[in-house]
Amino acid sequence: MEANSWQKRVGVRLTVTLTFAVAVLSIATGVSSIGFTAASTQNLFGGRIPEWVQETAGFTGTLTGFLMLTSAIWMRRRLRIAWYSTVFLLPLTAAQGLVQSSPYSLPLVVVSLASLPVVLRVRSRFDREVDLTASQLAAVAALAGVQVYGTVGTYALDDHFQNVETPLDAFYYTLVTASTVGYGDLTPTTQTGRLFSLSVVVLGTASFAVALASLLGPAIEARLASALGRMTESQLELLEDHVIVLGYGDLTEPIITELGERSEFVVVTPQSEHATELSDRGFKVLKADPSDEEPLRRVGIEEARAVVAATNNDAEDALAVLTARQLNPDVRIVAAATDRENVDKLRRAGADSVISPATIGGHLLVRSALGSDEMESVADRLAGESSKTE
Repeated sequence: MEANSWQKRVGVRLTVTLTFAVAVLSIATGVSSIGFTAASTQNLFGGRIPEWVQETAGFTGTLTGFLMLTSAIWMRRRLRIAWYSTVFLLPLTAAQGLVQSSPYSLPLVVVSLASLPVVLRVRSRFDREVDLTASQLAAVAALAGVQVYGTVGTYALDDHFQNVETPLDAFYYTLVTASTVGYGDLTPTTQTGRLFSLSVVVLGTASFAVALASLLGPAIEARLASALGRMTESQLELLEDHVIVLGYGDLTEPIITELGERSEFVVVTPQSEHATELSDRGFKVLKADPSDEEPLRRVGIEEARAVVAATNNDAEDALAVLTARQLNPDVRIVAAATDRENVDKLRRAGADSVISPATIGGHLLVRSALGSDEMESVADRLAGESSKTE
């Protein structure tokens, strides 16, 4: 129980923040070390480092930093593969910092080693598998296929090219040709080589176009979602230890006002006008049916601390409560019953606590009418007003 409490306290956000910090430090340290002369530099163990080794570590350290940055972005979605890649890359960035031994590499070593135990302790929080769309899979396959085709073909036809002697030369030629950079240092010398290069150009530009479409598509979708008053995926991914408000009605407004001062929360409502209004006011909102499983999973029902259902429709509230209870049997669910006879029904649907505002209001009114100063004070506090005494 104590270990689980520690993991929940650390959370995904700290892990992602540390990974981003290591990525930035790795890139900055690698770039600063590329031109750093290491002829007289010693590592932390006192041994001298050859200059070419340090320059190689600086170059590869920059690449590792970009890989770490990609891993951090994927960790925001709690992908298991991102956790594995981070655990692999953290010792690598620390080792590269030791080898570089530049004036800026010590923070990289310290942060990398300090981040590793934190990442290891929250392994259970990263349990999502990669869910690529058909277009994204096609883009990855196209890019990889063109590189393999061009590299193997160029190396096999090395007699038809100038300065192509190794597989690395063939890969380099394929990359600069498919990306239409074409430095001109490696060129075809025969008709066969030129025809093969044309095929690499055509296939390469097509694969890059597919890749750009698959990457820009989600970004455009996020823009449209924001314009329509819906949360983006990046906002949904980091929700944890929050309150989920199911639906929106007259009873919901004072609830979200109170929650705004106490806890992070997200509202799930099917009405477009309510979603747009709440989003314009700076609240997190998802336009969806709160009784459907998929929207509740998207707003992190597994990570929520509580669920509140308080609209003017007890039937809809009961269905939403039932769905939330099925998805997370341990979460605390509170519901408001518009009609007093529906209190037991909401409890049977899965609510831990059911409050009838009409019943409570009636009791307060009667007590106050009969001259109970204590009840009047309670009513003032519930209304957000201070008691006035003369």
